[in-house]
Amino acid sequence: MAGTLSLFRAELQRLLRNRRYFVITVLFPVVLYLLVGKQVKGTAYGINWAAYYMVAMATFGAFAGSLTGNAQRISQEKKAGWIRQLRLTPLPANAYVVAKVLVSLVTTGTSVVIVLLLGRFYGDVHLAGWEWPVIGITIWFGSSIFAALAVAIGYRFAPDQVQPVTIMLYFVFAVLGGIWFPLNGTLGKIGQLTPTYEAVKIGTDVIGGVSVPFGYPIGLVVWLGIFAALATAAVRTTAENV
Repeated sequence: MAGTLSLFRAELQRLLRNRRYFVITVLFPVVLYLLVGKQVKGTAYGINWAAYYMVAMATFGAFAGSLTGNAQRISQEKKAGWIRQLRLTPLPANAYVVAKVLVSLVTTGTSVVIVLLLGRFYGDVHLAGWEWPVIGITIWFGSSIFAALAVAIGYRFAPDQVQPVTIMLYFVFAVLGGIWFPLNGTLGKIGQLTPTYEAVKIGTDVIGGVSVPFGYPIGLVVWLGIFAALATAAVRTTAENV
């Protein structure tokens, strides 16, 4: 545990120096909410558009930031030999995965908070006091799913292959999950199996005063377990090539 925490602190310090990552992670969902959040009228998933889009853009910023930036960095670290150096330490394979997920949780929390504040003070979204932390924590926890997936992709693919892979995967998860726009029909039913949909729907159900199905939070935990297992397997199976 001590080794994992030391690695976490080192990774966090390195990431805090990467200003471009923070700008992209935080700025993109903020700009989209400013452009679309109040301009579209109507409802989505039973709540007004401004509230839905607040949840959607907070999810987008947290999940995309966890996946795209992390996967690229991990792949570059592997190529540069940083991971080879870690192999010389007694750290277990899952320590690297845990450290990356924890760092991602710290950084993506900023994006979630800013978008929720925009929803309140720009989008005029009014919620009960307890609803704000429930929505924020749900999205924040959900981002760890894509942080784990980023480790698996970063280990498996070369730096020049990572970007198209992550963009394709996130595009599928974003569209099917109802982040860009709500879905119904066949695609909507397929999307209900995605972690993006589960995170968005928990938030919209809380806002709409609807009882949240127990399967949604369980689904997020299951997806985290799947991607964490894939990440750990990728770390272990590529050990001799790193």
